[in-house]
Amino acid sequence: MKALIKSSMKASTLLGLTLSALVATQLAAQTYVIHAGQVLTIPGQAPLTKQTIVVKDGIITALKSGFIAANKIATNAKVIDLSNSFVMPGLMDMHVHLQGELGPKNDSEKLRMSDADKLVKSIYFAKKTLMAGFTTVRDLGGNAEQSYALRDGIAKGYLQGPRIIAAGSNVAVTGGHGDVDGMSPALLEMHTAKTICDGPYDCRRATRRAIKFGADIIKITSTGGVLSDTNTGTGQQMSDDELREVIDTAHALGRKVASHAHAAAGINAALRAGVDSIEHGSYANEESIKLFKQTGAYLVPTLMAGDTVVNLAKNTDFMSPAIRAKAIRVGGDMIANFKRAYQSGVKIAYGTDSGVSKHGNNAKEAVLMFNAGMTPQDILITATVNAADLIGKSDSLGTIEVGKIADIIAMDNSPLEDIKELLTVDFVMKSGLIVKE
Repeated sequence: MKALIKSSMKASTLLGLTLSALVATQLAAQTYVIHAGQVLTIPGQAPLTKQTIVVKDGIITALKSGFIAANKIATNAKVIDLSNSFVMPGLMDMHVHLQGELGPKNDSEKLRMSDADKLVKSIYFAKKTLMAGFTTVRDLGGNAEQSYALRDGIAKGYLQGPRIIAAGSNVAVTGGHGDVDGMSPALLEMHTAKTICDGPYDCRRATRRAIKFGADIIKITSTGGVLSDTNTGTGQQMSDDELREVIDTAHALGRKVASHAHAAAGINAALRAGVDSIEHGSYANEESIKLFKQTGAYLVPTLMAGDTVVNLAKNTDFMSPAIRAKAIRVGGDMIANFKRAYQSGVKIAYGTDSGVSKHGNNAKEAVLMFNAGMTPQDILITATVNAADLIGKSDSLGTIEVGKIADIIAMDNSPLEDIKELLTVDFVMKSGLIVKE
């Protein structure tokens, strides 16, 4: 009898998931005719006015001047009236952590929450991110199995969330940033990921393992980090030969590599080894600027992370002394590096490190970038065209052009005139599905 009930429950669950996927497929098959008052088809170019965007089967199939009646496009077409709105490609965040948020309850949550609880929470954070207008993200570090399940569930239409490029667990050195810390020895043993490595050949193994189990991208930590509960600083931690081995192995298996890096030595070592992006880059120096330009690597500045940890360090008491000291020092220095990198012509891709900051507030990064001197036009490029290039999807994402995936958002007014408009996205379409209207 128990076996029969269990079998019935399993069948019911599978049927529900199948029906969800079927509904998503049917909705994507709808032809939409979007009447856009202003539309930024290609960030970096001037917006167009009074345009009709045709979306069918999740793909942009036409872009026409004027507002074309739906019945002239297709008999079953549905009009989406954005004639009084500013329309643009979906935003992309190249650095998030969807499995949690920094706060005073983190220690107790590690002990009390099951893996299933954490996955449910990540589903909630993913939906908040999508509703904020971010249709694609790189999830750079977390429990691998949960990360891949969330990514795949969204891709299959079972869940609502942004398209996810998932790293899973970090490839990091023992005791370095990206390894577990702040627990009893028994718990440290229990929670140490199998992608923690020592020496070039062990780091080759760790990289191959991450890819074997589902990593879309490899995340490494070439320097120490602010939120490691240790006094190991923010200098270089992965050795040059370890960095080269990880990056060469990942590239050989078709994966890009993102490196968390604060100190100049770690930034430069990762750049010399051929890394694809530097996350944070807090203390990049003149050599770093040259290497960025020589290699074509992107900087993902994550100004929100710096702003968040400084405020928490000054206004709360849950951080350990080691974390608080690093937060105030590093967080306060990130803006100056960003200004220098931007003014020097380094390629920049948008990223927040959400999970340190609150999920769903991802657009605040744009405000910080603007306050640091970046133009609204360049900010929008970082979150669309540049982000698509960084993840190797320029052929399908980043602009509103015929043949591309229909990731489209809208707001009342132009963020080119007031970047804060990105904070109040009113309409979100992802892969041709309306998720916010």
